[in-house]
Amino acid sequence: MQTPLSRRAMIAAAALPFLVRPGLLRAAEPDLSGLSDITGGAVPIGPEERAGRLARAQGLMKANGIGAILIEPGSTMVYFTGVQWWRSERLTAVIIPVEGQPCIVTPYFEEPSVRETLAVPAEIRVWQEDRNPLAVVAGFLRDRKLAGRPVGIEETARFFAFDGLQQALPGVRLVSANPVVRGCRMVKTAPEIALMQLATDVTMAAYRWVYPRVEVGMTGAEVGALMTAATRKLGGSPEFSMALIGEASAYPHGSKQVHRVADGQVVLMDCGCTVEGYQSDVSRSWVHGAPSAEQRKVWDTVAKGQQVALSAARIGAPAGSIDDAVRRFYESQGYGPGYRLPGLSHRTGHGIGMDGHEPVNLVRGEATPLATGMCFSDEPGLYLPGKFGIRIEDCFHMTASGPVWFSTPPRRIEAPIG
Repeated sequence: MQTPLSRRAMIAAAALPFLVRPGLLRAAEPDLSGLSDITGGAVPIGPEERAGRLARAQGLMKANGIGAILIEPGSTMVYFTGVQWWRSERLTAVIIPVEGQPCIVTPYFEEPSVRETLAVPAEIRVWQEDRNPLAVVAGFLRDRKLAGRPVGIEETARFFAFDGLQQALPGVRLVSANPVVRGCRMVKTAPEIALMQLATDVTMAAYRWVYPRVEVGMTGAEVGALMTAATRKLGGSPEFSMALIGEASAYPHGSKQVHRVADGQVVLMDCGCTVEGYQSDVSRSWVHGAPSAEQRKVWDTVAKGQQVALSAARIGAPAGSIDDAVRRFYESQGYGPGYRLPGLSHRTGHGIGMDGHEPVNLVRGEATPLATGMCFSDEPGLYLPGKFGIRIEDCFHMTASGPVWFSTPPRRIEAPIG
């Protein structure tokens, strides 16, 4: 999926292979001989799971009075069909009707390539370069006798698809596909959770390898490059390996300034990978050398804030209530109020699954009730502009009896990886 790079991804992209510098005894490539692939047992999403997804989607369409949904390339297309494609000015789209097989609309010359990753029974309709692809979509809807029913548009679809379908099918009522797409994707099944667990295991194994190798003089890019290399060797596909040093750690997604590891400086890492399409997201913070009293106090407060969030995560609780609980605790400790600095200037957490950030967020005002199978990050960092920041992030999934960690949070600043 071709989308603009996030701030975090741009910082991670700067983590290039090392250059040897005078006085530093590091080779251009790290020695990864002690690491090996731990993802051999990963079980990819199979036909039965995808059939269940389509059945759930169609059940939600019926419940919400939607005749079909339209999806552009991206994680939702992969989720339902397996098709791994990208977005361009040439429309490729999936239309899932309320009954029957989905339809994939794609350029004529792309059909063989699209079929290579198609993982469900589906009709394929092609369009030529001098034709309107949305007219093909409209034709499918007419053939299935769905032209008079509401059509749901997946929330990341581009305007030209929305507008083009309105023009190709005058009178069509276009609605949000969120009740269907979110209704399926927000609740993870056991196979999905198993892959997220494996991705987290890779990230934690990489952290354990990287932590003792961080040296005075390293830049954030160099520390990130170590994490990327270790993640890849362990079998994960690196998504981001961000390392913020010193004052840069006070800004959640860093600074363009180059900072180097030094005694007494905070090192904040935010890293994640993908295994069979499912992501991890883990942050760790520590002080190189001995922490100051202030650094220790902030670290301990963030560690407590994580536990406050987890304690508030109960089945049926509004997602926003977790954020509220953390802010009440932080305000009692003198931070904030609300989103003000010094304090927690971002949401407490976000949904996670095939995408690193998915609906819904643990943020003030979010009324969606927590349900079994939902997965979230828990990252109530504290940031002191001009000084440093501390973020400890672990993800959890909801079970009938409460939240369960994918990774175990550290307990002490002296043992930040756990």
